Amino acid sequence: MGKLKVLFFAEGATLAHVVRPLMLAKGLNLTLFEPVLCRPENFSKLTNDLPFQVLDLDCQDGSIFAQRLDHGSPLYDFQTLCHYVDSDLALIDREKPDVIVGDFRLSLSVSARLRSIPYISICDAYWSPERALNPPLPVMSFTRYAPIALSQFLFRRIAPFAFRFHAQPLEKLRAKFGLPSLGNDLRRCYTDSDLRLFANFPELFPEVSTHAGADFIGPIAWSPEFAGDLSFLAGEGPLTYITMGSSGNPQVIEKLVPILESLGSRIVITTAGKPLSFVPKLPTTGVFDYLPGSAVCQQASLVICNGGSPTTNQALSCGVPVLGIAQNMDQFLNMEAIASYGAGILIRADRAEHPRLSEAINTLMRNTGFTFRAQELASSFRGEEISAILAKHIASQHQRNKSSLA
Repeated sequence: MGKLKVLFFAEGATLAHVVRPLMLAKGLNLTLFEPVLCRPENFSKLTNDLPFQVLDLDCQDGSIFAQRLDHGSPLYDFQTLCHYVDSDLALIDREKPDVIVGDFRLSLSVSARLRSIPYISICDAYWSPERALNPPLPVMSFTRYAPIALSQFLFRRIAPFAFRFHAQPLEKLRAKFGLPSLGNDLRRCYTDSDLRLFANFPELFPEVSTHAGADFIGPIAWSPEFAGDLSFLAGEGPLTYITMGSSGNPQVIEKLVPILESLGSRIVITTAGKPLSFVPKLPTTGVFDYLPGSAVCQQASLVICNGGSPTTNQALSCGVPVLGIAQNMDQFLNMEAIASYGAGILIRADRAEHPRLSEAINTLMRNTGFTFRAQELASSFRGEEISAILAKHIASQHQRNKSSLA
């Protein structure tokens, strides 16, 4: 039996949607599988010298995605998704894969089905249709000034209509190609596939049941390669790692540093290239554009971030509790699960003022229960399992497809 050819689609909306397929492709046994990775050209630096084929993928610019996210607009319009289907089909027809694996490439809901090729999506369990969705109020232009309780009450009543609006571009695309509706369910639109693999700790989402069409692959924590000296991480005293990512507000860091310095914590800050509006006063506070997050988390006792799954997965995989200062819907949904489990605290970015930040940081540092729960998660899932889980499901989907076509 020859190798199974697996075509990975890494959508360029955010870094996470690129590095998760990248890491999964790198983890496959090349004696059994032939991975081909499709990713946007602007992420080419991440894919140099790989032992398998890498192709360019036509994607909406990440700045457009971020703008749509901030304005509450559908993340892709109908015309963009139509163009995506054309691009998908050209790659599928050229490569003729046995199985397709995609990460937030919504058009694969159509293009993979048009070619009757098994489609596995890498997604987050908080968008699972198996889970009841109680949408939290994201940070918007008015929420800094409006009463949160009232705003949340109103938002939950209009959210079903907003979600139907967000589902319309994909629903229209499916109708164009004669595919059935997904019921205007945004969760199904974001995760539709033959098999959903959730890149999260199963313990954080006990209400999500697994079955033939859904399973947990576990947290996928990526860090950039780094050739510099990291010996400074091993100094004396507690270490706090602050990284607000490319989407976070760097101004919140100015509020965090004095609190942490007053508690005697060493601090490592990564800014994703964004300038800070202040200069740290103590030599125990270091500022860097980028560092390998997993290496920093291994030495940290607390991680403060925007609450998104990439950094929280890094922290929790190292047994480190998290303070998540959330802004968008994904960050809130992710941090709500972590806070409910007891491995972190969630603060709204529009309510991230000194008293609330100080209370949360003191609680996380002094209450060892948060660290205990984070360490429970770290011991529950090992990174080496991920490749084996993916390989098993790829083989299973391929065999199922062969049987259905026989």
